[in-house]
Amino acid sequence: MVVVYIKERDGAINEVFRTEVVLNSLTPTWIAKYTITYHFEVVQNLLFKVFDVDTQYHNVEVKMLKLEEQQSLGEAYCTLSELVTKPNRSLTLDLIRREESVSSTHSQHCGKLTVHAEECFSSKSTADIILRCIDLESKDLFSKSDPFLVISKLVESGTSIPVCKTEVLKNDHNPTWKPVFLNIQQVGSKDSPLVIECFNFNSNGKHDLIGKVQKSLADLEKLHLGREGENLYLPTLVGHNYENKILNSKLLVDKFSETVQHTFLDYLAGGFELNFMVAIDFTASNGNPRLPDSLHYIDPSGRLNAYQKAIYEVGEVLQFYDADKRYPAWGFGARPIDGPVSHCFNLNGSSNYCEVQGIQGIMMAYTSALFNVSLAGPTLFGHVINRASVVACDSLSTGAKKYFALLIITDGVITDLQETKDALVKASDLPLSILIVGVGGADFKEMEILDAVKGERLESTTGCIASRDIVQFVPFRDLQSGEISMVGALLAELPTQFLTYMRRRDIKPST
Repeated sequence: MVVVYIKERDGAINEVFRTEVVLNSLTPTWIAKYTITYHFEVVQNLLFKVFDVDTQYHNVEVKMLKLEEQQSLGEAYCTLSELVTKPNRSLTLDLIRREESVSSTHSQHCGKLTVHAEECFSSKSTADIILRCIDLESKDLFSKSDPFLVISKLVESGTSIPVCKTEVLKNDHNPTWKPVFLNIQQVGSKDSPLVIECFNFNSNGKHDLIGKVQKSLADLEKLHLGREGENLYLPTLVGHNYENKILNSKLLVDKFSETVQHTFLDYLAGGFELNFMVAIDFTASNGNPRLPDSLHYIDPSGRLNAYQKAIYEVGEVLQFYDADKRYPAWGFGARPIDGPVSHCFNLNGSSNYCEVQGIQGIMMAYTSALFNVSLAGPTLFGHVINRASVVACDSLSTGAKKYFALLIITDGVITDLQETKDALVKASDLPLSILIVGVGGADFKEMEILDAVKGERLESTTGCIASRDIVQFVPFRDLQSGEISMVGALLAELPTQFLTYMRRRDIKPST
């Protein structure tokens, strides 16, 4: 019998499933399946323990078996990301006995366990939804509101992670937005709770909540079939507690249809990769790296600074989707030894190549660069985005099955906003997404403007409009306050951006 466990981030191990017992076999194949929801934005650790069930217990239901009364035949460990990135979604793992794992002499004799995964057909469904609101309340003093919707999934911790946003409609109290496409797998299931929030857009990035509802996709389908609206509510402070004030405003579903489309996992099975790149802010506003109040301070105790945490936590998720684990890594806003200020230099100090090996390679190159460059300024993004675009463009020209994610970690307000917009508009036609993490206490409202889905599509100097949204921004302080997972908020929309690119170019995953 195999017992499956999920290992949580805090190290806790929870049993989730037991197979049937296969009698008298040294090469068993189990039939029972375990259904797990795949979350791209987190590392899902799986532990498999194999037990020999004693003959006297063969008539006992597997759920009732006491594991301490059975003999352990070994255990194996993998992540769900490792499993789904294998072309045939099969992984053969060495079984190791816990008591023998210290002396490796016997561990190879415990056998092997092959784990196979397949995507449920239901998760290939995509809901095509047209939403509208009526009688929205005005949030602007002299004009009507500029509403847009944010749709978020609720995760087990109770926090919400945005998965989809609409465009902004100007001066409209009865808006009908363009269709939104929600993949069932992306939100969990058809019955998973979703929070739909209606905001009034403000150019400073501080958007006003007009009202919200909590509904599953199944609920939205019922609203469509019943042609009924759902009243929005607004959490309102009454005394010391928040109460939900029911509004006259309503959310209506004008269209709800389901289609079967290629999913992110289909592309992974077809050999597509997600390649990680990183660019780090070395401007002087970070503070002297040798002093403890600097954002770049390397703590002798081994405690990670904000830059190191961001690299590690994003890299930890993305590393499974990059086969060779060679990551382009750059710095910007510093003066290399005996040179002028550079707004895009290779983090490894090389003048020829920009790649480092593994997440540890990024960490080492970052620490080394701190002692080999002088922090300077100003904060310019255009150069590193253009450099990443060149990498993505070169890959595209060779026909490689690659999509790129550039992580930019910065402490400050950018001074080349229009040049950055120009670079992003050009990059929107490439297989590239930009993930921005803001560290420190600066005012990041310009980053909110770059995260186009919170407002309008970006426009270049020449009047070109970005073909799609490719930017995600989160301030690092969100993570520290524990309200929302920084990595979750940053990465949750990446599969959607990937799929938007592939579908617009009619690129199919080869089977």
